[in-house]
Amino acid sequence: MNRSISLLLSTPLLLLYCNGFLAGQELKGSALQGTTPLTMEGDIAARLVEGVDRFLLQEIERSIALREQHFQRDFTSPVVYQRSLKPNRERLAHILGVRDERPAFDALEFVSSTSESHLVATGDGYKVYAVRWPALHNVHGEGLWLVPDAELVANGPVANVIAIPDADQTPELICGLEAGLPPENQFARQLALNGCCVLVPTLIDREFKARNGRAKMTSREYLYRSAYVLGRHLIGYEVQKVLAAVDWFERASESNELPIGVIGNGEGGMLALYAAALDPRIDSVCVGGYFGSRQQIWQQPLSRNVFGLLEAFGDAELASMVVPRNIIIDENGAPTLELPSGGGAPAVLTPATNADVTAELARLSRIVEPLEHSVMHVAAEQQPMPAMAPDATLAFWKSLRPGSDARFTLQTQAIDKLDNHRAAGRQQRQFHELEQHNQWQLGESDALRRGFLNLGSNLYDSREGRFKLDTSSTGAYRQSIEPYRDYFRDEVIGHFQEPLMDFNARSRVVYDRPTWTGYEVVLDVFPDVIAYGILCLPKNMKPGEKRPVVVCQHGLEGRPQDTIAGDHPAYHDFAAKLAERGYITFAPQNLYIGHDKFRTLQRKAYPLKKTLFSIIVPQHQQIVNWLKSQPNVDAEHIAFYGLSYGGKSAMRIPPLVPDYCLSICSGDFNDWVDKNASTRENYSYVWTNEYEIFEFDLGSTFNYAEMAALIAPRPFMVERGHYDAVGIDERVASEFAKVRFLYSARLGIPERCAIEWFNGPHTINGKGTFDFLDRHLK
Repeated sequence: MNRSISLLLSTPLLLLYCNGFLAGQELKGSALQGTTPLTMEGDIAARLVEGVDRFLLQEIERSIALREQHFQRDFTSPVVYQRSLKPNRERLAHILGVRDERPAFDALEFVSSTSESHLVATGDGYKVYAVRWPALHNVHGEGLWLVPDAELVANGPVANVIAIPDADQTPELICGLEAGLPPENQFARQLALNGCCVLVPTLIDREFKARNGRAKMTSREYLYRSAYVLGRHLIGYEVQKVLAAVDWFERASESNELPIGVIGNGEGGMLALYAAALDPRIDSVCVGGYFGSRQQIWQQPLSRNVFGLLEAFGDAELASMVVPRNIIIDENGAPTLELPSGGGAPAVLTPATNADVTAELARLSRIVEPLEHSVMHVAAEQQPMPAMAPDATLAFWKSLRPGSDARFTLQTQAIDKLDNHRAAGRQQRQFHELEQHNQWQLGESDALRRGFLNLGSNLYDSREGRFKLDTSSTGAYRQSIEPYRDYFRDEVIGHFQEPLMDFNARSRVVYDRPTWTGYEVVLDVFPDVIAYGILCLPKNMKPGEKRPVVVCQHGLEGRPQDTIAGDHPAYHDFAAKLAERGYITFAPQNLYIGHDKFRTLQRKAYPLKKTLFSIIVPQHQQIVNWLKSQPNVDAEHIAFYGLSYGGKSAMRIPPLVPDYCLSICSGDFNDWVDKNASTRENYSYVWTNEYEIFEFDLGSTFNYAEMAALIAPRPFMVERGHYDAVGIDERVASEFAKVRFLYSARLGIPERCAIEWFNGPHTINGKGTFDFLDRHLK
């Protein structure tokens, strides 16, 4: 035997998989009644993932044609048009996490110390100051403030401008105080030289390093992770800093009503486009090195991911929210970047091609054709410039001075004295402010969830929640919880409006054991999407006898075979053991296998306002539908039992597949929001390579107690090992107490809710849970 094959076959997992496959070969041709023979060869799990990948790519392409249905544009007049975009601005603000009130302030705060003056530099006709300004609770924008000298602007400044560099560019760079940019590309400096007051904020950079000694990721992804779960976003935080400056400009220029412009390149161009789409007070916007198709956003840095972006907003749609205000699109200034899979999400950034930008601009023209508008497009040279092109800066300046015959002076001389020694300290302050703000938001999240869905365990909070919950009877509860189920399906998990296909069930025998027979089963779900698993049928069933079913769900990187044979240390053959106890069991293959291959599916789903579970839920619905059609299945008693990622499934699938009569969550139940967002605890996912795990806005909607409320009044159980490092007992107990209160104190059904604590690690214990199944299924 080839030595490499011999080594592979020596692993328990491969032996288990191949044993099942070889058993199928020995019994070739044996298929379940009502199914056709399964002839698929090779790794069916890999084929399942590949099929879902094709499906999602097709959905991404389809999204372009569907976006306009989210707009109700009224082109009667420019004013009416802008007013008609209000619901779209609200939706965009929501998905960007721009939802917190900004504090008012009277003046920029100069940043100085005993050793440094707030005056950073004196240029030829302007001064540069180190400043900061409040943006959110304990969060400030910080950067440089360029003010033209009175001699340069005898009649006062011509405009107020926010100039935003790329994430890996300092404010000093675009002001000419740091080496690296030709003078003509120092767009903040050029605008100050031509009479503009220019505020240059600092962006969080892309420093790539190990976090807490574990996964390597950029600073932007690190801050994105916690914020995303809490319904906020790094993009939203940085947009808020820009809009806080706009607030101040508006207040400060009430007497002379100076125009307000935003200009940026790279990540700064992205923020400029979002800010202008959100805020009609911005008169002109110049987007450098960002505009183009967003269809490949799943390949870009994870910190650019926005949940549901492509459902309604490509760059053309965002720009259409700016029209008829001034837009300048510059192909220059795009960053080039490649991030490895070092625990953080792998990513590639490359400049958009001229054809790509031109095609997106053509889409914009078609969208706003009834409205008079003008968009300037500055093409890149054969070698794109590292920041804003001079032509783009000139066009932006002119757009702020319509009708003026003033001339724009381009300064081509470098500044003699450079000064960028403050940039590192400023970056560190900005990073730590946002990290601490995320943790403050985490602390506020429990109260926010009670305002959304109040389970009643906090006796001092009597708010009803978003929808009124009626716990007067289980029947009333079932009815009153439905709006929350709809919200969970549509706003958290995501739902494809795609009908399930016919089963087209295929099967073959893969296990022949003394008391049960195991069949591989494949079902069609959506085009390119299948469901796959192993059905174990007890051999002692009588004709016409109906048996309950337990769907046994593996965890991360697992396979159905792991739950059946080989005594895997996590699963202990629990699907087979339940079959030996007389249950029919079905062990599905879930999507979370293949490392980056499956994690990329999540990245493709998120911009569509979908998740992995947008696929997994309909797969399970199809599985349950098929199981209910089988002659020996008791259709009223189909239960779900999952470990680890299968435990995550136990919290998300049964709420949306009501045919599951109970759910058991093993090795996963937790204060899930804390586990995803905390930077104070070592068990947090913030530090790990599961970059797909973060779900948008759970912080203010559904923690695990609220998900369990969607399972109620059906029986629900938690299996928890004291030494399971997935969490700590105190957190698990605290979250479970809310569930217990709902079942026992409010619904009066304490026997339907249980937790088993056992001395053990991350594993199926199979004692209290088996008794729970017997009690509720038999």
